[in-house]
Amino acid sequence: MLVGAAALLLGGGGLAAVATTALAGNSGPEPAAGHPHTITATTISCPDVGDRLREVPRSAQLQVSKGLSSLDRQVHDAYHKMMEGSSSTVLVRLKQQRQKTIGTMVTAIAKNAKRPSYLLKMSGCTTKPVDEAAGSGGYDSTKTTKNGWYQNQPQPQPQDQNQNQNQDPGQNQGQDQGQDQGQNGGQQGQPGGPSPDDFIDITTVQPNAGTPPFAAPRGNGASTGTFTTECGRNEDGHFNSDNVIVTPGVSNGAHHTHDYVGNKATDAFANDQKLAQSDTTCTNGDQSTHYWPVLRKLDGNAEQKPGAAQDANVGTTLTPATVTLTFRGSQAGQVQAMPRFLRIITGDAKAFTNGTKNANASWSCTGFEDRQLKDKYPLCPSGSQVVRTFAFQNCWDGRDIDSANHRDHVTFSDQNGNCPNGFTAIPQLVQRITYDVPQGNSFAVDSFPEQLHKPVTDHGDFINVMPDNLMSKAVNCINNGQECK
Repeated sequence: MLVGAAALLLGGGGLAAVATTALAGNSGPEPAAGHPHTITATTISCPDVGDRLREVPRSAQLQVSKGLSSLDRQVHDAYHKMMEGSSSTVLVRLKQQRQKTIGTMVTAIAKNAKRPSYLLKMSGCTTKPVDEAAGSGGYDSTKTTKNGWYQNQPQPQPQDQNQNQNQDPGQNQGQDQGQDQGQNGGQQGQPGGPSPDDFIDITTVQPNAGTPPFAAPRGNGASTGTFTTECGRNEDGHFNSDNVIVTPGVSNGAHHTHDYVGNKATDAFANDQKLAQSDTTCTNGDQSTHYWPVLRKLDGNAEQKPGAAQDANVGTTLTPATVTLTFRGSQAGQVQAMPRFLRIITGDAKAFTNGTKNANASWSCTGFEDRQLKDKYPLCPSGSQVVRTFAFQNCWDGRDIDSANHRDHVTFSDQNGNCPNGFTAIPQLVQRITYDVPQGNSFAVDSFPEQLHKPVTDHGDFINVMPDNLMSKAVNCINNGQECK
C-alpha cells in the first residue's frame, strides 16, 4: 500500500523510490510496528494515446501532433517532480493535464471524423515498479524461420527462454561492477539510467538468431536478391529532436535527438513536396529518409538544448562507424514496389512502460551477430563494435502510405514469409548501424526520461522517397535474385 514517496535518485538507473508497506488497510503516514517500509524503484506509466489513434483527418493533424508532444512533455515534467519529491499529488496533476490535452485532441478529430471518446479514458497514469516493466521480463530475442532466415519480428516469449542472458549472476555482477568502477567512478549507473543490469557480456549469450541479419530468404519461390543503398553515416551532422512521422509540424516533437541519413531536408516541417525536392546523402540518388535515436557516450556532457540535456539525454553523441541500408525479399515469393512516401516505424520508444507488443530492438556486437539482444545492451570484446539492427515491417496493406497510429498500414509476415490477408509483400528494409564505444557500461540510447534509457526502447524510422525508377530497379534485383546497389 502506497504511504509516501522519497526524493531519491537511485544509482542503478536514477529511479524514483517509493516507500511502501505490505500491511493491508494501513493508510496512516507511519508503518505499523513490525511492518517496516520497503523501498521500491518505480517509474511513471501512462496509456499510449498515439498507439490507440485510428482516424485523424487532415484538419486535425496539427492539433493531434501538438497534443501528442504535450502529453510527452507532461509525463517528462511529472517524472522529474516525482524524482525530486516536490509533490505528493504528481499523478493527480498529471491526470488533469492529460484530460485537458486529450479532450482538445478528441474535439479536433470529431470535427471531421467519428468522435474517439475512448481516448478520454486514457488520462490516468500509475507508478510502475521497475521489475514489472518491459525491460526486466523477456521476449523472443529473434524470430527464426524453419529455413534459418533471421527475421527481426517481436514475439511473446515465456520467461524461461531469456534465462541464457541472465544466468550466472555472480559472474555478471562482478563484470558489471568492475566496468562501472572504471567508467563511472564507482557509481552504479547514471541518474535517469541506464542501470548496470541493462548490460550483458555478449560472449556469455548463447547463439539465438540463426543466420546473420543480412542472409537472403531461401526456399521454393523466394525472392532472394538484395538492394543496398549507400547514404553515409551522418558525417554532416544532421540531427534534430523532431519526428516528422509522429508529430509533423511540431519542433522537438520527439523529445530526444535523432540521427539522419539520406534526405537532407528532413525535419518536423518537411512535407512530401519538400522531401521530393531535397538533396540526399545517398550516392544513388535515393531521397529516402532514415533516422533513429542517437547513441550517447555516458561522459556527463550536458548539452543544454532540446532533445539533449533539456530532455534528460546527457552525453556526447556518437557518430556511427558504419551505416548499411539493405532491402531484401520474401520467403513466400516476389515483392512489389513500395509506394513513394510510405512511412514505417519499427520498434517502440515507450516499450519499457508500454510492454513489448511493438518493441523491435536488436543489439549485438560485430563477430557475434548470431546473438541478438532485445532488452540488454551488449558489452563487446576489445576490437568488436556495438551493432544496432532494425528489420522493418515487410507487408503493406496496398492502400495507405501511413495510418493514424503509424502502424496499422504495415505489418510483419509470418515465419514462412506469408503476409496476412489483405497485405502484400514489399522489400524489407534492414538498417544496420555500428559504433566504436568505450569499454564498459559507457553508452545508452536517447529516450523519454521515464523510459530510463532502456535498450528495449530502441526504434528506427523510414520514409520511402526513392524515385520510381530506382524503386523499380530495387524490386527487379530482389525478385531476380541479384545483389545490386
